[in-house]
Amino acid sequence: MIAPRHVASTALLMGGLLATGHVAAAETLEDAIATQHHDLRLERIATGLENPWAMAELPDGRYLVTERPGNLALIDADGEVVRLDGVPEVSNHGQGGLLDIVLHPDYGNGGDSGESAGGTGDHDWIYFTWSQAGDGGTATTLSRARLEGERLVDVEELFVQDRFSQPGRHYGSRLAWLDDGTLLMSIGDRGVSPERAQDGGDHAGSFQRLTATGGVPDDNPFVDDGDTLDELYTLGNRNPQGLTVTRDGEAWSTEHGPRTGDELNRIEPGVNYGWPEVTLGRDYATNQPIGVNSAPGMRDPVHVFEGRFAPSGLAEVTSDAFPAWHGDLLAGGLSSETLIRLSLDDSEVSEREVILQGQVGRIRDVRLGRNGAIYLLNDEAHGSLFRLTPSD
Repeated sequence: MIAPRHVASTALLMGGLLATGHVAAAETLEDAIATQHHDLRLERIATGLENPWAMAELPDGRYLVTERPGNLALIDADGEVVRLDGVPEVSNHGQGGLLDIVLHPDYGNGGDSGESAGGTGDHDWIYFTWSQAGDGGTATTLSRARLEGERLVDVEELFVQDRFSQPGRHYGSRLAWLDDGTLLMSIGDRGVSPERAQDGGDHAGSFQRLTATGGVPDDNPFVDDGDTLDELYTLGNRNPQGLTVTRDGEAWSTEHGPRTGDELNRIEPGVNYGWPEVTLGRDYATNQPIGVNSAPGMRDPVHVFEGRFAPSGLAEVTSDAFPAWHGDLLAGGLSSETLIRLSLDDSEVSEREVILQGQVGRIRDVRLGRNGAIYLLNDEAHGSLFRLTPSD
């Protein structure tokens, strides 16, 4: 059932923004984007970013934004951008570089930090993924660090995938915290040997579940399986670049197919998602089917996106500013340059709507702000941070 049309007051939303501490200076790009349930205002709140990949909001309202070439940008309430020192040297060949970023779920809420922007509290850790160069190529890597002024300190390397390889693509790299305090991390199949995604002795083409210090939780699904690495949470994933954990604790991911076949999956422990044996995608050169549509012991996708969507970035809408979208997913698209809303009903997509198409270019990341607004990054050489709010 479609909820009745309702457009929330921008004044109310801005009140929420003020309550959180800051309202970023903004350039209005479109004042009234009509959608099925809400009219939207699109604003650019920071620019001058170099291929931004992911963002994380600090408790004081500032944003940390990773830039794929290897910089970590700190954006203040006025949209001013400062690059931080202390970032590891990344390999930015191909699709590699500085990639996803999340805060510890208790960041700013313990130790000596109180409600600070970060630094000294027991849980004031910033987690980020990056492509590390090594013998034989590169590997998806997880590190954490603390923020001190305009630099990262106490940088720790927590996890490195087990095999360095070429070429420089399909790093996956999305991060999301589960409700039990463990961390999900995606790793793509690395692009040249898709069969790695079916190999339990290889981190490629899978999700990992890790502790906050990079260890293996005792209840990971394969810890008693001698043929499968203990860190593995799933198998058969091609290149997941959208990931979110919803209010009810479910993990959802969007995943690149090859030529079409991009998927939405509910991520569950021990599940094999089929790649490359099961896929609706097609070969890049011949446009012929690669695998079968379905197979025993392998999980079919919840939803397959139309055409070449190229997913990246995924968020659940929980804001009172968008009441008709409560519980819906917002999925960003790269080559499609689209933002799509997916309404779920019993883990099935019951409604699909294109929200943006071309207004901001290649959408790399989608996040819900503490103030209830929707934030987007575009993957451009001169990229920007955008905000969606309800129109007046």
